[in-house]
Amino acid sequence: MKYLLIPLLAFSILYSSSGQPKDTSNMIRFTPEFKFTDGIFLNFAQVKTNSPLPKSKILTTVDFNDDDFFTQVFKERQINFYDELGTKQTVETKLIWGFARNGNLYIKVNDELNRITYIGSISHFLANITSYSNRTYDPYMYNTYNPYNSYNYSYGNPYANNIANKEVRQFILDFETGKVLDFDVKGIESMLVRDPKLYDEFAALSGRKQKQLKFLYLRKFNERNPLYFPDKSKLFIK
Repeated sequence: MKYLLIPLLAFSILYSSSGQPKDTSNMIRFTPEFKFTDGIFLNFAQVKTNSPLPKSKILTTVDFNDDDFFTQVFKERQINFYDELGTKQTVETKLIWGFARNGNLYIKVNDELNRITYIGSISHFLANITSYSNRTYDPYMYNTYNPYNSYNYSYGNPYANNIANKEVRQFILDFETGKVLDFDVKGIESMLVRDPKLYDEFAALSGRKQKQLKFLYLRKFNERNPLYFPDKSKLFIK
């Protein structure tokens, strides 16, 4: 079946808050009803075009009907798949950006898969972060007197110096560059600088107010700088 590109006869131009024209022809404005195409996003460029690698091209023993198909696939060290030319390719799982399931977007951060719950030009999500702290060996910590021990001492493990600490942290995703930043004042400021009006408003606030109103200004930025995705239905006709 042949497909023909149709010439663009009409288009719309939207001006961003920075004053730069933004061509939104053949684009769909993101709304909460928008669904990402299910599949694996090898990189952020595929996310921006909503063009993931579909299940059908992935070589795996995981059942395609498994509700946890993608999370199971991400447990493998490598993922094998067929590219657009039908050539078999292999990629390290640790290098893959994330996936979409049931229309929802998931990002991999520190080998943890996290759903992005608020999507816009600045997206927001929570992620589990594991950090390790070194513990200095203290002989009194591991060899304490124990009257119920026939040897009078209880022994611990003096070599268990690396302690894993898990915490839930907030992050933002810059949908223009793909960068993931901490959701703090510095991170928001680095985004608002693209919108001079909002940036000046935010900069005029006290440090306490800036911390309190971070999410409000995130929402304001997204309202003034909407997110768009390609409308594939308008690019081709049968």
